[in-house]
Amino acid sequence: MAKTLMVVCGTGIATSTVATGKIKDYLDQEGIASSVQFLQSKIADEVNRIDDYDIVVSTTMVPTSIKDKVINGVPLLTGIGAEKVYKQIKEKILA
Repeated sequence: MAKTLMVVCGTGIATSTVATGKIKDYLDQEGIASSVQFLQSKIADEVNRIDDYDIVVSTTMVPTSIKDKVINGVPLLTGIGAEKVYKQIKEKILA
């Protein structure tokens, strides 16, 4: 059964699209992209639905109340620390 991976940003358009592309490329290389259903949105629309997804990656600030449920995706944009983010995502997919 595919895991749901929601990528959120401030508007659900720009940085979430970049992050989603990078995550897809990484998961393709790892041979596990087919194990994931990719979704994109803006954080304001998803803050109350965070538990509906197996994995949530955010490229924007998230409320403190959900911070522990969200992977910080900013390193995917900067390149600094991106491997750690990929590892966290992979671990959640394989869990």
